[in-house]
Amino acid sequence: MLNIVLVEPEIPNNTGNIGRLCVGTESKLHLIHPFGFVINDKNLKRSGLDYWVHLDVSEYANVEEWMNSIPDRSRVFLMSSHAEKSYLENDFQDGDWLVFGKESVGLSKEVLDQFQNHLTIPMSKLIRSFNIANSVAFVIGEAKRQIDLKV
Repeated sequence: MLNIVLVEPEIPNNTGNIGRLCVGTESKLHLIHPFGFVINDKNLKRSGLDYWVHLDVSEYANVEEWMNSIPDRSRVFLMSSHAEKSYLENDFQDGDWLVFGKESVGLSKEVLDQFQNHLTIPMSKLIRSFNIANSVAFVIGEAKRQIDLKV
């Protein structure tokens, strides 16, 4: 099972879509407060549809609380448009933690400095980032592909 982490998500539709993706890929979703919405927001439920009840999800008051739940920090991968290594060059394993920042600014320097593994999603210079739900889908897809090849 992959662990998908959203640090301070701001847009309920994105979180709902990512929740649905986690159900479909049998991944666990970890949500770190504060949120830019209320967890029972109608937009969140609409995006997650009726799949939200099947979602394996944990919430954390802050980054520190979440970090204390990680058994092996070497298997934590932070997504950043500033990273040099592509997620396509990474060797993913079952149980990995894939971390995504808030929609408006990504991950803070403080969070990035806590972990050594930073990955980027290659993209055209015409944009600064992909939508977070699309980014999560890219990375989960590649990680699941690699993990399935090892089985």
